[in-house]
Amino acid sequence: MESGRAGARIRARRADRGISQAELARRAGISASYLNLIEHDKRPIGGRVLNQIARALGTDTTRLVEGAGPDLERALRRAANALPTDPAPESDRIEQLTTDFPGWSALIGAQSRRIAALERQVAELGDRMAHDPVLSASVHDILSAATAIRSTAAILKDGDLAAEWLERFHRNVDEDSRRLARTAQGLASYLTAGEGASHDAVSPQEEVEAWLAARDFRVAGDEEPNAQGLSEQGRAALAAYLAEVRADAAALPEERLLTAFGLAGDPLALARTLGQPAGRVMRAIARLPVAAVGGPVGLVECDGSGAILFRRPVPGFEMPRYGAPCSLWPLYQVLLMPQAPRRDALRQFGADSRPVETWCAAEIDHPEGYGGPAVARITMLILPEPDADPAPSVGATCRLCPREGCAARREAAIL
Repeated sequence: MESGRAGARIRARRADRGISQAELARRAGISASYLNLIEHDKRPIGGRVLNQIARALGTDTTRLVEGAGPDLERALRRAANALPTDPAPESDRIEQLTTDFPGWSALIGAQSRRIAALERQVAELGDRMAHDPVLSASVHDILSAATAIRSTAAILKDGDLAAEWLERFHRNVDEDSRRLARTAQGLASYLTAGEGASHDAVSPQEEVEAWLAARDFRVAGDEEPNAQGLSEQGRAALAAYLAEVRADAAALPEERLLTAFGLAGDPLALARTLGQPAGRVMRAIARLPVAAVGGPVGLVECDGSGAILFRRPVPGFEMPRYGAPCSLWPLYQVLLMPQAPRRDALRQFGADSRPVETWCAAEIDHPEGYGGPAVARITMLILPEPDADPAPSVGATCRLCPREGCAARREAAIL
């Protein structure tokens, strides 16, 4: 067992504990000159000597060999890349930082994770404030009640009113104050409700997505659509989804798909091999067990107007709940050129983004026959991409994207 910086870690740990080099050498049963060479990484270390030094320092050998660990190094690298500074952080010296200043490194890493979490909260709140009808109505009611109270208070302060009018204005203030309190309490309850709460769904599509998320999107199609907590429209949307699952399963049994996917992970090639539409194959792949696919899977579908029909979120690739997503998503590039399916390796802007592989294809149907309207359905399958780490090129939605000079930007970012 060896590491090019194990000696530096030993030196930093010894200094942190206030132990002299001679004392550590005595405790470890080696000479001070040998320890000096080890600490300056001029001698490899492993086996018995490493164990003796680790015991003398009150730590484990893994800590000395591997350092702070990949999680902290990723957090520090994310912190270094988050904001442009002059001079730029020495990203190639992150390991030295964690070795020489473990406490400060842990603090920077914790702050980086905290900032990323706060940015997600701001992004979600900004998204909701822009498009959430419940939140919009609540804010409107609060502002209306506050304005009414302020107007009435101004009249009571400046006017010499008769008893009848005075009683009436007092009653107005009391009623408006109660309304303000009720609305504020309801808004606070709405904002602090747990993620995925059923009452947070404001459309049949969101009800179905929440119902599926509670089951990790693993359904057979024979589940009961009359689920509790769903509206009548939500139950109808769920029944339609389950019917499609049954149709996909009949055309593509899971065992057959697993075998074919194991031989070739290209969804478009699979579609040709299996004689099925690419969209159906991608939807079926998204329903496979995570272990069979190699990691978390995401799925997005839109229609010819670009409106999102279905979203299955995946870690590292943000999907806005409200409003239009980034128009640079491959999904929309295929919408512009339906005859050209795509495969892309990409990464979103954002501290927690991950490299992903996307496969996109369009299905054009004419349900009313000749002369009727064309109906488009574009599907984007999102798979983990372990073999590449492309630079960020797309966002989640314009208002939350920091990309500068984007030709497709349609509104300013709030972050």
